[in-house]
Amino acid sequence: MSDANAGQSPAPDFDRMTRDIADVPAVEVITTVAVHLMSAAAVNLGLAEEGPQHKDLDEARKLINALAGLVTASATEISSFHAAPLRDGLKSLQLAFREASAVPDEPGQGPGEKFTGPIFG
Repeated sequence: MSDANAGQSPAPDFDRMTRDIADVPAVEVITTVAVHLMSAAAVNLGLAEEGPQHKDLDEARKLINALAGLVTASATEISSFHAAPLRDGLKSLQLAFREASAVPDEPGQGPGEKFTGPIFG
């Protein structure tokens, strides 16, 4: 007799996974998402080891916009202790984007600047 589930991994335990995520503080979820957005934006800006091989400014713009929205919206909820480094990282990415652009955006028009205001070097 053959088992129909032979070789397949067991079904995920969604109840346990839900309990596990419920135990994670919101500040940790927010900062983790922000770090993932920062990392992805940096890669798309060509700042990774492979450099220009992965450079895609359109993708970087989208990621920086999402990061700026998240950081701006959550700053008052996660305290300045957590928000300040996220703001610093965001500003660094915004400046790197301006530097990587062949035709830089006008101040206030760059990625995320509708949330943060104009970024100046």
